[in-house]
Amino acid sequence: MSSEDKFTRQTLLDVQTLTPTLFTLRTTRDAGFRFRAGQFVRLGVEKADGSVVWRAYSLVSAPHDEHLEFFSIVVPGGEFTSELSRLRVGDTLLVEKMATGYLTLDRFVDGRDLWLLGSGTGIAPFLSMLQDFEIWERFERIVLVYSARTLAELAYQDMIHGFAELEHLAEYTHKLTYVSVVTREQAPGCLNARITQLIENGELERAAGLELTPEHSRVMICGNPQMIDDIRQCLKTRNMNLSLTRRPGQVAVENYW
Repeated sequence: MSSEDKFTRQTLLDVQTLTPTLFTLRTTRDAGFRFRAGQFVRLGVEKADGSVVWRAYSLVSAPHDEHLEFFSIVVPGGEFTSELSRLRVGDTLLVEKMATGYLTLDRFVDGRDLWLLGSGTGIAPFLSMLQDFEIWERFERIVLVYSARTLAELAYQDMIHGFAELEHLAEYTHKLTYVSVVTREQAPGCLNARITQLIENGELERAAGLELTPEHSRVMICGNPQMIDDIRQCLKTRNMNLSLTRRPGQVAVENYW
């Protein structure tokens, strides 16, 4: 993976620590780098011994942005994040030239309402999509559900609440309903249970003012594998299944470890 033709060297522009375990980082963007909203790319950090540690990150930034932005959790004892946390503004990050991942709007051939269910840093691909034009044109209703353990861990609130102020989205933002969920404490304006429970007891649909149905709803889920499995099983009982190339369905997923 060390061959120079597979990655470019980009400069770290900004690092923001949100909580002791969460941070965002922004880098320059190579003019030739292309991606679809919802995709991820591998980032590399060079260690003191010259070796490179790689890890995949979804892009928070929009496909049209001039920079790249990522949202990361600090993994205790994790080789990549411990190397990354040493970096300062002006340092170099390696960015693979090819973005990948299937959590894009291509997963669905139809659908009226789009539900975006994200937990933790799994919110990242949805933020990229919501800054892109396609999602707003294509769906009548968009429900963004963001679950975190504590209120302090709900990141990007200014961005989420600011979509209505963006000029190019002004005529569409009435389509968006934002539901915040905090699982480990009571927080004002937030639901307080796991997403699966909120689907099972009907609370999520009540909060969104919209029904989850196989006919109209398309659901994207991004989070840890356990969360995804639980929600998938829950949706299966409503006849909502994974969307595959050979069998279009209602659900698309991306695992975050």
